[in-house]
Amino acid sequence: MTDGTAVDTRPTKIMYVAEATAHGGREGYVTSQDGRLDLRVAMPPQLGGDGNGTNPEQLFAAGYSSCFHNALILVGNREGYDLTGSTVSAKVGIGPNKQRGYGLAVALSVSLPVVDHGLATKLVDAAHEVCPYSNATRGNIEVTILLG
Repeated sequence: MTDGTAVDTRPTKIMYVAEATAHGGREGYVTSQDGRLDLRVAMPPQLGGDGNGTNPEQLFAAGYSSCFHNALILVGNREGYDLTGSTVSAKVGIGPNKQRGYGLAVALSVSLPVVDHGLATKLVDAAHEVCPYSNATRGNIEVTILLG
């Protein structure tokens, strides 16, 4: 909300729980409890690693982009629009913050080739309110949405 009022975005009912375990931090592997996820994790070369594996930022980018895209399709369908051909890409950056830790920044690039810019903006704004990743990050990390 733009008026500074806090909005409670916590779920009223848990419908699904995902579970994953990290082994070895950024130089190990991650698994999901159902066995569908079993990936080597490695520091990217830009952070001093060999890059021979995925990393938490890539996983976050994949999760956020797919979740935001689904929210976009949901709000489009609610309004009677078919968003076939639309895409959402996420870039997740990591770097030091002022508290001597690390922080993230996200840029979402949204392509809605089947609707005009005004409608696309309306749908993207609505998706940003619906998406659980957007709700979790709002006020915590910088999220920029680019509409192309």
